[in-house]
Amino acid sequence: VQLQASGGGLVQAGGSLRLSCAYSGFTLDYHSIGWFRQAPGKEREGVSCIRRGGGTVYGDSVKGRFTISRDNAKNTVYLQMDSLKPEGTAIYYCARSRFSSYYLTCTASNFADWGQGTQVTVSS
Repeated sequence: VQLQASGGGLVQAGGSLRLSCAYSGFTLDYHSIGWFRQAPGKEREGVSCIRRGGGTVYGDSVKGRFTISRDNAKNTVYLQMDSLKPEGTAIYYCARSRFSSYYLTCTASNFADWGQGTQVTVSS
């Protein structure tokens, strides 16, 4: 099982970035993929998840601004981030769920097999 996040960078507040999570060794027919972020000195926060079956979940702080999607043919999950804010500065990780559930909550404890992370910096 492997996951690799990419697409981070430096962007001004109000700008956009699209993160990609390329995965291998499993299928989204049985697992969920989540995006999480961790800023220095803070706990890892659930940003968005795409569940087994295609259902999507968003953290309250990103609802209406971020969109998660998947391309099964490319084994890739995307996170489109619009209207970025400085408080969104963090390392963003993608991970595979520990469990096979259609109703998984998007919390870090439900996920394992973490990718290496990609840095997102939003300047004010």
